[in-house]
Amino acid sequence: MCCTQMTDRKYNSLGWGLLAILWGITILFDFIPFGAGLVGTGLILLGANALLASRGRAARNDNSVFGILALVWGGLELARPLLLQISATGDWDWGIFAILLVTLGLIMTIRALVRPSQQNSA
Repeated sequence: MCCTQMTDRKYNSLGWGLLAILWGITILFDFIPFGAGLVGTGLILLGANALLASRGRAARNDNSVFGILALVWGGLELARPLLLQISATGDWDWGIFAILLVTLGLIMTIRALVRPSQQNSA
């Protein structure tokens, strides 16, 4: 087995291990807000990509997308008490979902515009 494959497996296992620890802690201790677990998840996913990039490896696009979405969602969940105070309506569930959809749409649009177009060689 090549040393690059071993390194990728090691990083993959490390990331999943950190996620399992984080999720276990946030489930075990009720005083930890749900949003903190989401922010931690986003940081782990984006950190894994940063580690891969620093080693000259290709970052995983799905990790970046899910990491950004988890950060946004976690931030909105942590800001929910403030949002409820300044909002005319008391329901922020659909508002958070809508913001996540807009964020996903922006990521997809920017990636489509930045990515070089591939021409068919027929």
